Amino acid sequence: MQININTDKTIERHAGLDEHVHSVVNAALNRFGEHISRVEVHLSDNNSHKSADGDNRCLMEARVTGYQPIAVSDHAATLHQAIGGSADKLKRAIDSALGRLHDSKLRTPAPDSATEAAD
Repeated sequence: MQININTDKTIERHAGLDEHVHSVVNAALNRFGEHISRVEVHLSDNNSHKSADGDNRCLMEARVTGYQPIAVSDHAATLHQAIGGSADKLKRAIDSALGRLHDSKLRTPAPDSATEAAD
């Protein structure tokens, strides 16, 4: 699973931030690794000029094999909280999508036993 990190001009990107994002995303999505080819992470601080806390946003988009991209976002007081919140939301969204796929495969109608007996 490839993880790409993008930041806007208000976020200072450094090795510690990249490591944090990688560890949070891997911890949340590791069990789906075979289904995910890439995760795009977009970090921004929408109100950096207005307050000390800011309005930190993390948008995550996962490329899941056989699906349209799944995207979620989270706003929080700190960037770390936004990253964690987005990772949790993405985990639930992927689990739900893959669960629906699994359920639909299980629900394929079984051949009618009456027609099998007639053959």
